[in-house]
Amino acid sequence: MGVVGKPFVFAVGADLKGAALISERDQALAIGRLGHEVFRRLGELDVPSFAFVNGAAMGGGLEVALHCTYRTISSGVPAVALPECFLGLIPGWGGTWLLPRLTGPATAVKLIVENPLAQNRTIKGAEAFSLGLADAMFEPADFLEESLRWAAGVLRGEVTVSRADHTGADWSAAIADARFLLDARLHGASPAPYRALELVEAARTASRDEGFAAEDRALADLLMGDELRAGLYSFDLVQRRAKKPAGAPDAALARPVTKVGVVGAGLMASQMALLFARRLQVPVVLTDLDRERLDRGVGHVHAEVDKLLGRGRVSADEANRLKALVTGSLTKDAFADADFVIEAVFEDMKVKKQVFAEVEQVVSDECVLATNTSSLSLTEMASGLRRPERVVGFHFFNPVAVMPLLEIVRGAGTGDAALATAFAVGRSLRKSSVLVKDAPAFVVNRLLTRFMGEVIGAVDEGTPLEVADHALDGLGLPMTPFALLQLVGPAVALHVAETMHEAFPDRYGVSENLARLVAAGKPGVYAPDFSLDPEAVALFSGGTSPSTAEEVRLRALRALDEEIRLMLEEGVVSAPQDIDLCMILGAGWPFHLGGITPYLDRAGIAEPRFLPAGVASVPGR
Repeated sequence: MGVVGKPFVFAVGADLKGAALISERDQALAIGRLGHEVFRRLGELDVPSFAFVNGAAMGGGLEVALHCTYRTISSGVPAVALPECFLGLIPGWGGTWLLPRLTGPATAVKLIVENPLAQNRTIKGAEAFSLGLADAMFEPADFLEESLRWAAGVLRGEVTVSRADHTGADWSAAIADARFLLDARLHGASPAPYRALELVEAARTASRDEGFAAEDRALADLLMGDELRAGLYSFDLVQRRAKKPAGAPDAALARPVTKVGVVGAGLMASQMALLFARRLQVPVVLTDLDRERLDRGVGHVHAEVDKLLGRGRVSADEANRLKALVTGSLTKDAFADADFVIEAVFEDMKVKKQVFAEVEQVVSDECVLATNTSSLSLTEMASGLRRPERVVGFHFFNPVAVMPLLEIVRGAGTGDAALATAFAVGRSLRKSSVLVKDAPAFVVNRLLTRFMGEVIGAVDEGTPLEVADHALDGLGLPMTPFALLQLVGPAVALHVAETMHEAFPDRYGVSENLARLVAAGKPGVYAPDFSLDPEAVALFSGGTSPSTAEEVRLRALRALDEEIRLMLEEGVVSAPQDIDLCMILGAGWPFHLGGITPYLDRAGIAEPRFLPAGVASVPGR
């Protein structure tokens, strides 16, 4: 018996829309049991069964293949994954028992736990084959024919498939490493990955019946819990709302972009240049005032292209083409035929206004001028231009190639054509774009600055730094506030805090201790080995009113609640869902919490005014 999918898709799992409607545990148990009853027939027939994985195989679709006796896979398969833990579930139709026994526990942990927590990473067909998920791999052009020929060889005894026994001593180490990773990242905040890990661990000795029954129980528990409903809300945001940005103008108004200019040649500018060249496949020219800096910027792009080539991400021809597309110039005359010019210079209003004034002198009237500012007023930046309607905010997050969010900012004078072009470019860059109003620090940086300011403020008042830094570990945030400070850089954090204090002095303070950290030239409070730097910690002194960890947690969350309410009143975004989307994609707000606004409601921090439709009935509210 053989199973194959439709063109380009083997099977991509169940439709979870109805999962939130399950109201009784017996119903949840029945879902798991029915899946096992049907799927296991593929592995318990009187004759061998074959899965010919010709396209994407995800979730329950991959579990179909795992139940079969043998598997082939196409080298052209774009995505193989078990994403359930990403949504607050576990692979509940055999995956946690079958996969570790097939490939070993380390690979099973990678696919079931680690990849879902790494922004729901998928693997391609060749990697799936190398990891042992399939017994043979064939090229896409004649995949089915070759798979059938191979299957015939197996049935005739001409092809022998041998597999290693993975029930040995490697099991304990793989589970221990995974548990360490989970504790470091989640601190127990999300139950699904821990349940999945327990099931993988048990698969070493459990019988098939025992393993499947344990999956049924775990699946039922998780289907009845808050985490799944929160995860489904997050999933809906990134899969639907992100693809149809609220307030975006008619796409027909977008102008074609055949050349891009980037003002500046620093690290951020170089990252942008490479992304524009890869995704738009158009010439990109960097400018700077200094030849050494310019050459370094272009050289960085070329070096990154060489890395892509070394990893097999691009071919030699494509690498040469990308390098040829990215060039440098010491004058802005190189922008004369550009359709889209973005500045990435120092975060100083005077400097940015001067840059735009110079660029406007050489570009066409239709050229869009974009700014990557993270906090400055777009309206003021465009105020001295002949055509302020061409200026649009285009705020990337670092690292540019990885972070999926793009805050597209509409200034007071921004026209629909420039805005539509910005959204079109964002789509071409494969970013999720959110329209935001021209307000200080927009969405993500405004909330993160308020959040970090409250935690730093607690330390300034006398709370031990380590207590304050770990006060919110229970949320499962991607990093602690002071680790984030280290990543952003104290000087940048101080500059943004000063900008926000100028805009909202009653809510945003400027820490004198943080200023001392910057003056001392410290990169943060952590040493290279991630231990606290005593000299840096000593700079945060003088307070006599310490808070408990719980008090710091409530202080930070209540500040976020207040700031979100004010942002909605100001119309910074069109709806709470856009704030949720920005925080998930731009700040790493945990997917399992279901967006920051419904979380604040469920946690009792806010009045239930934020709950989006379909989330108001979350159990435990």
